[in-house]
Amino acid sequence: MGQKKIINLKIDGIEVKVPEGTTILEAARAASINIPTLCFLKEINEVGECRMCIVEVEGRRGFVTSCIQKVEEGMVVKTNTPDVEETRKVVLDLILSNHKRECLTCIRNKNCELQTLAEKYNIQTIEYEGERINYDIDDLSPSIVRDMNKCILCRRCVATCKKVQNVGAIETINRGFNSCISTANGESINDVDCTFCGQCITACPVGALSEKQDTDIVWKKLKDKDSVVIVQTAPAVRVALGEEFGMPIGTNVAGKMVTALRRLGFDKVFDTNTGADLTIMEEGTEFIERLTKNENLPLITSCSPGWVRFIELNYPELLKNVSTCKSPHQMFGAIIKSYYAEKQKIDPKKIFVVSVMPCVAKKYERTREDMQGAGYDDVDCVITTRELARMIKQANLDFTSLEDSEFDNPMGEATGAAAIFGTTGGVMEAALRTVSEVLKGKQLKNIEFKEVRGKKGIKRASLNIAGKDINVVVASSLANARIIMEEIKSGKADYQFVEIMACPGGCVVGGGQPIQSSKVRAITDVRKLRADALYTIDEKSKIRKSHENPVIKKLYDEFLEKPGSHKAHKLLHTTYSAKS
Repeated sequence: MGQKKIINLKIDGIEVKVPEGTTILEAARAASINIPTLCFLKEINEVGECRMCIVEVEGRRGFVTSCIQKVEEGMVVKTNTPDVEETRKVVLDLILSNHKRECLTCIRNKNCELQTLAEKYNIQTIEYEGERINYDIDDLSPSIVRDMNKCILCRRCVATCKKVQNVGAIETINRGFNSCISTANGESINDVDCTFCGQCITACPVGALSEKQDTDIVWKKLKDKDSVVIVQTAPAVRVALGEEFGMPIGTNVAGKMVTALRRLGFDKVFDTNTGADLTIMEEGTEFIERLTKNENLPLITSCSPGWVRFIELNYPELLKNVSTCKSPHQMFGAIIKSYYAEKQKIDPKKIFVVSVMPCVAKKYERTREDMQGAGYDDVDCVITTRELARMIKQANLDFTSLEDSEFDNPMGEATGAAAIFGTTGGVMEAALRTVSEVLKGKQLKNIEFKEVRGKKGIKRASLNIAGKDINVVVASSLANARIIMEEIKSGKADYQFVEIMACPGGCVVGGGQPIQSSKVRAITDVRKLRADALYTIDEKSKIRKSHENPVIKKLYDEFLEKPGSHKAHKLLHTTYSAKS
């Protein structure tokens, strides 16, 4: 296709040239002119509902909604006339009039797009105070809390759930003043087909949606002298946590994070990456067995709990294809309460395992049946990256000034393969490194499988490994997962190995990660910056293949016997069941 026609227009007196099809909002941003938005979410929710982005266009009556209006040749746009600014202020006043204004105690205080606009327009009193509807707070889910008293009806959560995830657990119901975001029949989010992925939370501009808060549980345990409180952190956390302290997106803060966790009072600070290496050993062995026997193929990865819940709800007939491996943090929790407890002569009843995860669905995952490998809960509490940041701030730690320190041994050593678990394609690539060497019986010359990298929502590749043709596919977002499941269900696809991540881009943009505003998301590839940081960790690692991790080798020699052993299955594997 040829290049798009270039359109010439003026915005606030500035000559602007943009391709045909560009919106006024995009053209203004290209010229460094900031038009305020609330409901706008690039490529997801471009509906012009909130009216905050109105502008004047010469020759037209009334205002134009800039997020949906395309540019035209010779167009003259004014974004900040007195009439425009006054109307925006009225719109903002009306939104605030029906909003639960508890900013100081709100989970999104200082990271709220509505609050930012109220400050920008110097809103100090509400002129249009009126009747409000009071909604009950829905906190029955282990992962997500809904407070519709704070909802501004921007519909960003609805669009994300429908378009990005293709789940549709929430919808706009009723009309006029009674309009609200609700589930089917007004039930709790816990009782509908929600997968607890948390993408609705990161889409929400205010505090209407948030993760279930578990920091109080952790603080209480940290003060308990009879408990041994052990923390483990997922790979994606270290490349996002710094954003909560004003550091650039994608900064690797692993060293400062470990120091902060020690200062918070954790007895041991371990790396979930070690659990990821363990996952590859078990999942890789499982894949080789299925490939050899030609049974239950394709093997589908099981690290993403939002995805696991999705397949249990929507494709129970394909559950036989899902790997029986627990996710890395659940595996690691089981090992901490068995092997580690035995080695350190600690009563496992006294061990309290806290997982710091980029994912709110992990809160749900730890409550699933069959997550007690050693006879106790594998993991006792899950907090998100955001929750850890709040704990660090509560402890008055100057995070950016902290010195770097290393994870505790003997359970803190991990490989570069484990680091890339945090991005889409990472689990697949890590597994292929190990599977290829096991099947070939010799070391790979090139261990990078770039065919499964990148931002595309679906990545397909055909590989020849030790004389075997293997078709693989990587999908991120549940909408893309549904496409792959339909292909498998209908028999149209011949895959042997499938990686699914519930969140678009993988764990680096999980529902528990730092929330960036819609403006930042529109002009910055947050996923790429965080993912690139993980690939850099991999490239700089001394060991880049899971089966070469000395900690993992020792674990099998001393305790688990071999990958896929009876003992390994008891501790590290799980079961699934159809859900309705």
